[in-house]
This record gives sequence, structure tokens and C-alpha cells, in this order.
Amino acid sequence: MAQSLNKSVDFQTTGVSYIGIGGKVGKFLVGDVAIEFYPDTNIEQFIQIPWTSIQHIGANVSQNKVSRHFEINTDQGKFLFASKDTGKILKIARNYISNEKIIKLPTLVQTIVSKFTGKK
Repeated sequence: MAQSLNKSVDFQTTGVSYIGIGGKVGKFLVGDVAIEFYPDTNIEQFIQIPWTSIQHIGANVSQNKVSRHFEINTDQGKFLFASKDTGKILKIARNYISNEKIIKLPTLVQTIVSKFTGKK
């Protein structure tokens, strides 16, 4: 049975998890202890990421718009997600992890240019 780590939930929204093969649609719970994802198809395949284990959270930002896709890097690995409310999720995350752990990821064009120029 799925049991939330959070004692209180600050924000709830829908989104997609890109763990495994294909994407899974479900619900995000952003709370006081962790960010959690519960798939609609099987709630028992939930993902719980405590704020203490997050190394950084990043999203692409271009023309002052935050991308729908974001990634969370932890000591256990990288988790890829998408949500229409990525900006709100990142703003709430700033309250629980330091501002330095919210990063701007390079866009696809920036990544391609850096491969050709050799810059990182």
C-alpha cells in the first residue's frame, strides 16, 4: 500500500514520469518532506524523492519560459519528469532545498553547439 512521506502537501498536479520504457501519466505531490509521483495505472509503482537526497533539480529556460520537462538528480540517479506546472514545482522546491540546487539546463541547441566547439 502506497504511503506518502509528506505530512502536508503544498502542491498537487498531473504530469509524466519517464522512468523505464515509455512515459507514465500520474500525479505529483510536492510536500514538506519529499516530491512524490503516483502513476494513474498502478499507484504501487510510486516514486518518492526526499528533499535531503536531491543534489539538484534542473529545467530548460528559454525566453523566460520554463520547459515542461525537468530532471531531478539524486544520490541514487537521475529522474526525468514533465508537467505543465514545472515552474510552480521548482518555486516550491526552492523553499525546501537551497536556491543553488535549482539549475538551468542547456537547451538542445546549446548542447549541440557545445559538442562542436568543445566547450562545456
